[in-house]
Amino acid sequence: MSADENRNEQVEEELNKAAEAATADDEVESEADEEQGASRTETEALEAKVKEYQEQMLRSQAEMQNVRRRAEIDVEKAHKFALEKFVKELLPVADSLEKAVESTEGHESEGEVVANIREGVEMTLTLFTNSLQKFNVKQLNPVGEPFDPQQHEAMSMVSAPDAEPNTIVAVVQKGYTLNDRLVRPAMVVIAKAESGPKVDEQA
Repeated sequence: MSADENRNEQVEEELNKAAEAATADDEVESEADEEQGASRTETEALEAKVKEYQEQMLRSQAEMQNVRRRAEIDVEKAHKFALEKFVKELLPVADSLEKAVESTEGHESEGEVVANIREGVEMTLTLFTNSLQKFNVKQLNPVGEPFDPQQHEAMSMVSAPDAEPNTIVAVVQKGYTLNDRLVRPAMVVIAKAESGPKVDEQA
């Protein structure tokens, strides 16, 4: 084998080695690119999960705040209106005391005993209504006011030339509210509208 052939073989071997090294480098680079691509995809997936968990946490916090707020409102209402049943049971007592005072009206001339009884019942009624007012129980005595179906219960309608139509001319039974919520409507008598002038049909 001549020196030229030896040199050619060596050059070929070196070229082959260089080509193999380049191929190996390409493979390593492509593997590195694949790994980078895979890690990028994993990172994006993890970021998406983190974002989803953050949104879930924010929703949970908002829901917990709403639940807490609703619970506070419910507790406040329970405190405010816990006396409602008790007040309803007491109202007939107030009605009876009022009827007792009304029954003595016009009988003052019948003697000192009647006057004393009336005075005692009036004092008891005043004491009772003051006690109710301390607990925000208010009386509805709407004589002269316009009829309001939210707070009044109409018992009858009567002709009342001096009153505006649909206004209350008498209260049969007083109503009551507890913290501005109706406990019992006032039972009332309403003025009805007078009919218009009659037309002479024979004319």
